Amino acid sequence: MGTPPFAVPTLARLCVEHEIAAVYTQPDRPAGRGRSSRESAVKRFALERGLVVEQPEKLRVPRVAERLRALAPDAIVVAAYGKILPKSLLDEPRHGAINVHASLLPRHRGAAPIQRSILAGDRETGITIMQMNERMDEGDILLQESTPIRPDDTSESLAERLAEIGGRLIVEALERLERGALAPEAQNHAEATLAPMVRKEEGEIDWQRSAAAIERAVRAFTPWPSAYTSLGGKLLKIHRAAVVPAAAGAPPGSILRAAGDELDVATGAKRLRLLELQLEGKRRLPARDFLAGHALRQGDMLG
Repeated sequence: MGTPPFAVPTLARLCVEHEIAAVYTQPDRPAGRGRSSRESAVKRFALERGLVVEQPEKLRVPRVAERLRALAPDAIVVAAYGKILPKSLLDEPRHGAINVHASLLPRHRGAAPIQRSILAGDRETGITIMQMNERMDEGDILLQESTPIRPDDTSESLAERLAEIGGRLIVEALERLERGALAPEAQNHAEATLAPMVRKEEGEIDWQRSAAAIERAVRAFTPWPSAYTSLGGKLLKIHRAAVVPAAAGAPPGSILRAAGDELDVATGAKRLRLLELQLEGKRRLPARDFLAGHALRQGDMLG
């Protein structure tokens, strides 16, 4: 059971090591400017390999439980499916439902652990293989593996790395479960933090925040919803940025320097250098090219 690209490496590894009774993924959704129906990454992968695909709109209906019972799976593997599994499904397989979660639980329980780990300034994150129960990400831990969060990691690059770890780790977990060589470990709930779903409005830059916090937001919100501000009444997306370790000395959001490759903006603490930008309706550009087409001056305001 999975939906976005993050889940594809898990399914790919399972296809090699196990028999896939069926693949469950979210129903096709309208996307893009034309709002045409779009298949999930997991569905596309599954159909290319001739796998059975199920796309129930709701899980808490009798026919879904009946269908799963007919499939008689030994285990359900869940990776970013996007739906909460009811007890009727969790209890069906003899090994239960096993989740590939993109954080070192109990830290960052929820729908957006990758983005929240970057936003929090965590130095590492990882994959947790977890035995699912009816509570959100509170099940027993089966396996964990950590990986550093690199200074240039975006949520996209970090997700790709974690997805590969998840695919490898789930195969190990299933093999050890099958031979009874895996001991579940309860989470320390006192150490839990939450990672709620990212909202589009979170991408709007608050220049009162520190340059370090804004730079993390730029990386965390790549590719969606992007960190953004406004310039002359138009939306301005910031795709890459860097902290300049010097005092701002001006109102947050004001441009401190706009020359050559240097486009520096004052924040609540230190300066933020904008490295790659995209004005509404235009293509993304490095700072030098952006400045060549926009006459920005010291004192101009963003936001």
